[in-house]
Amino acid sequence: MAEQHFAVKIGINPISWSNDDLPSLGGETPLSTALSEGRAIGYQGFELGNKFPREPKALRELMAGYGLDVVSGWYSGQLAARPVEEEIAAVASHLRLLAENGCKVMVYGEVADSIQGDRTQPLYKRPRFRDDDAFKRYGDKLTAFGAHLLRQGVRLAYHHHMGAYVQAPEDIDRVMASTGDEVGLLFDSGHAYFGGGDPLAVLKAHIDRVCHVHCKDVRADMIRHARNRQWSFLDAVLNGVFTVPGDGAIDFAAIVDALRTHAYQGWLVVEAEQDPAVAPSYAYAEKGYRTLRALVDGTPLKEVA
Repeated sequence: MAEQHFAVKIGINPISWSNDDLPSLGGETPLSTALSEGRAIGYQGFELGNKFPREPKALRELMAGYGLDVVSGWYSGQLAARPVEEEIAAVASHLRLLAENGCKVMVYGEVADSIQGDRTQPLYKRPRFRDDDAFKRYGDKLTAFGAHLLRQGVRLAYHHHMGAYVQAPEDIDRVMASTGDEVGLLFDSGHAYFGGGDPLAVLKAHIDRVCHVHCKDVRADMIRHARNRQWSFLDAVLNGVFTVPGDGAIDFAAIVDALRTHAYQGWLVVEAEQDPAVAPSYAYAEKGYRTLRALVDGTPLKEVA
């Protein structure tokens, strides 16, 4: 049987240039800089950030001017704390923005009770569901919400995330077991590692549900410091826990190979929260792109300065 075509595109999140959660990191950098540099490097699309237009036509025209696709956009969900009907009402404008710009997935991040944006809270204080019944109730709401998105042609891509209810590998297992196929998984290599798992094992365990991929590398020594010194998530970011593919401890060759074998079709998105004053945006974005491009194309991986 002939191997299926590995139909992936390589995109990036603007967080490499300016950080939504920490505006002091690159806040002065205009969106035009990120878009022009990303396109020059070779990226085919961008995920959204807080500097993008929120009106569908304006966004479409902006991105067309750079020859870039809209990949997706983060949505701060609160289904752990509110009914599906309220979530459906809250997501309406964001869903329209994505659907009318050709996006096939929506990044869902659970922010109810999350400490990911609170520098006063160490990561061990993140929220947890009490029992399997709580996970099931949450999963039922996610499934219903995912079904609503699918009716608009957009799939829910659930983002496991540090500081939130679904952080560790066992959390990912439980949320996937508690939801239907209407809910896809956003596999984030960096959060999988930081959350205590082997990224490749997490990917392979749920590869049938993976509908979106964030390619984030990690600095293992910084993760050890984050745990030992009880840092908050944002303090970990500020201290350089994340970086781009090819600059850290994660084996992206194995990850790309697993996705290729499974005939994954979708986006590989470079997303690495860093301080651009320490990790210059263009240089690191280029390193991440060249690393993934070589792996996707099956060409020898050359060192990126």
